[in-house]
Amino acid sequence: MATPPKPRVFDSRLRSHAEGPARIGAILLSTDQVFEGDAARLIDRDRAVLHVARIAFENPTTPERLRAMAPDLARTAGLLVPGATLSAVAFACTSASVSIGNGPVADAVHQGLPGVPVITPSFAALAGLAALGARRVAMLTPYLPETTEPMAEYLSDCGLDIVENACFALEDDRDMARVDDDSMIETACALDTPEVEAVFLSCTAMRGVDVIERIETRLDKPVVTSNQALCWALDRMAGLNGRPRGFGRLWDCAMPAAFAKGIGA
Repeated sequence: MATPPKPRVFDSRLRSHAEGPARIGAILLSTDQVFEGDAARLIDRDRAVLHVARIAFENPTTPERLRAMAPDLARTAGLLVPGATLSAVAFACTSASVSIGNGPVADAVHQGLPGVPVITPSFAALAGLAALGARRVAMLTPYLPETTEPMAEYLSDCGLDIVENACFALEDDRDMARVDDDSMIETACALDTPEVEAVFLSCTAMRGVDVIERIETRLDKPVVTSNQALCWALDRMAGLNGRPRGFGRLWDCAMPAAFAKGIGA
């Protein structure tokens, strides 16, 4: 058998770090089945690249179990493409961002990624509702009641009026990913009252992106979902102006200046 030739070495030209699409990051739960698929539809892949790291999580999605992720956030954030410049990074769990606290989440992520703007679904939802001019909100979650209640309290503490509040009482986020469209649509529409200005479907594990347009059409009111708001915020924080069709009125909005630099900025 002939000995293969030694490899030939050629010079190459390297693009500068400033060239190419924007880079954004996301920390997902190890059990997440939804966010990456939603992001692929909502974020223009020609203009932005999404980098993902996963953090260990074990169900049920109780506040105590969600808070248990906090000690590993900094290490997980540090796994996101070391050496690359990220425009923003998301911690993609709505209920965990409330259970841990947006401030502590941002502090932990900054230990692994100093200086990178941080966003969470709860913070992005506030930004989205502010952009839409909606203050009186009906909220639907797939969570257990004990996980839903802190979410409503958080939104109320941030100045929103939670007119209606409902949940599907699921404890496993893998089951949350299986809630069918009709369940979300019919329940969200049942929460509508004349006082409601917008509907918020809370949870990155729930496939709320799939039903936004149908609920908006029936109610003639805007719908904000965790993944929609998070991708919109990441897009705007990266300096982009994406407007994917069929995913809600939010995409026609600019990000309010008070939220544009992320949590704590």
